Amino acid sequence: MAITNWPAAERPRERLLAHGAAALSDAELLAIFLRVGVRGKSAVDLARELLTHFDGQLSQLANATAKELSKLPGMGPAKATQLMAVLELARRAMREDLRGRDLLGSPAAVRDWLRLKLASLPYEVFGALWLDTQNRLIEYDELFRGTLSQTSVYPREVVKQALLRNAAAVVLVHNHPSGVAEPSRADELLTRSLREALAMVDVKVVDHIVVAGLGNPLSFAERGLL
Repeated sequence: MAITNWPAAERPRERLLAHGAAALSDAELLAIFLRVGVRGKSAVDLARELLTHFDGQLSQLANATAKELSKLPGMGPAKATQLMAVLELARRAMREDLRGRDLLGSPAAVRDWLRLKLASLPYEVFGALWLDTQNRLIEYDELFRGTLSQTSVYPREVVKQALLRNAAAVVLVHNHPSGVAEPSRADELLTRSLREALAMVDVKVVDHIVVAGLGNPLSFAERGLL
């Protein structure tokens, strides 16, 4: 049955207007974006199928490519590019929100943004959240990109970027596509090497965060590994 034939109180758009976006399920919010269904399926049905394709994980959907999305029922190239644009706007809005904060005083917001950006990537990346003297975000840089198992990180390049950003401190970050957040011995040695290299230019490593799936990212600082 088409959504237009549903009782008004059950339609996603009307429910959003009456109760706010937070009252809707993931499928209902996605259905509003899709707008229409296909023969025999409502937009909500399509939205549920779309989420099922990504194991019910919005982070996987957020990191899908336009090519992958466009092949799914109810999508196509136009909707795929529109959805990617909406998701990127969400990431940028969260990043802008971080800019005005003391990041060390807002660990939950930082981790939420990092999960959205990195949790479902099928390859390993290493990045840096560059901070000013008041621990506010200057910029996030993806510095290196690797394979499923490792990434090559060069301290000289990290120091170079720190100087270009005129950073006073940094939160290092990388993801584990395996889904296991536990840091390896190599992760610990790399952190020590980068901390020593950055100290030479008066940039403090305040944390190193490991993102692995949708679980809570691991903090080197909280583990006492810095």
